Amino acid sequence: MEKSRKITVLGYDIQPGKSYEFNFLVARLHTNTPVQIPVLVERAKTDGPVLLLMAGLHGDEINGVEIIRQLIRRKYNKPNAGTIICIPIFNIFGFLNLKRELPDGRDLNRSFPGSVSGSLASQFAYHFMKDIAPVVDYVVDFHTGSAQRSNYSQIRCAFKDATAVELAKVFNPPFIIHSSYIAKSVREAMHKIGKKILLFEGGKTNSIDDNVVKEGLEGVKRLIDHLGMRSFRSDFDSVNRKPIFIGETRWLRAPQSGMLKVFIQNGIAVKEGELLAVVADPFGKLERKIKAPVDGFVFCINEAPIVNKGDALFHIGEVSTEFENEN
Repeated sequence: MEKSRKITVLGYDIQPGKSYEFNFLVARLHTNTPVQIPVLVERAKTDGPVLLLMAGLHGDEINGVEIIRQLIRRKYNKPNAGTIICIPIFNIFGFLNLKRELPDGRDLNRSFPGSVSGSLASQFAYHFMKDIAPVVDYVVDFHTGSAQRSNYSQIRCAFKDATAVELAKVFNPPFIIHSSYIAKSVREAMHKIGKKILLFEGGKTNSIDDNVVKEGLEGVKRLIDHLGMRSFRSDFDSVNRKPIFIGETRWLRAPQSGMLKVFIQNGIAVKEGELLAVVADPFGKLERKIKAPVDGFVFCINEAPIVNKGDALFHIGEVSTEFENEN
């Protein structure tokens, strides 16, 4: 009889057919109260891949937390083959305060692979890379746009990584956007140790968008099905949509401070020269138009009513010629 794969998470041996809930102790408050991150592990009796679903790396990004919550609530995280690890809230400090950063003001997603003796963020990253990352095969990391910038549902991956692109197509979001590895991000750290990671973006901070949650939920189900961990095929929407591949992207910024009036919807195609918005002063004296600089798609819109000069207003991208036949 073939021996089962050895899987160890946080120092515990994960046995076939068993469920676990661990408290990942990463730090203590100034009151010496322990700060623990819940980690849920479901292993099937049959061997297979290890999939990690993680959210809340930035504490004010709630959509991913809700996606994983619904997966757990509906028991979609119980595989028939392989192992699914869920970390619904990684940055528990930030989530408690509804803030992006840790208490030391550092961005956890710019602190990998971390250090045992570094900053609080660095210690978080170090323990994750030491005690969880080595056992994982695939990762989906859930994020939203920052502040009032709302991202249309999308997967970001490096187009040079053929396996990541194939997994992104399986996830089947509205957009698949080329994104190089950012220094000290969890995506770069996982890539360096040979793990396949997809970055899902959808919605904005401190809010739950039902459409984004549905896109994330259905995408994860398609991925689990594709990896042979559990069949969800009969549940899939009968949508024949193919993702739009975006290569070159650019931010359009506010030419002046003022009130922002947007004329388009997120996720739509625009033509060069098309009017997207105006920024106006409150007294009816000044008004500046923002027009599309190229033909492309808008996949992020700033929803703030008041903006300052230089604020990012729209993220626009051109369709990748590398994947023209995919659309």
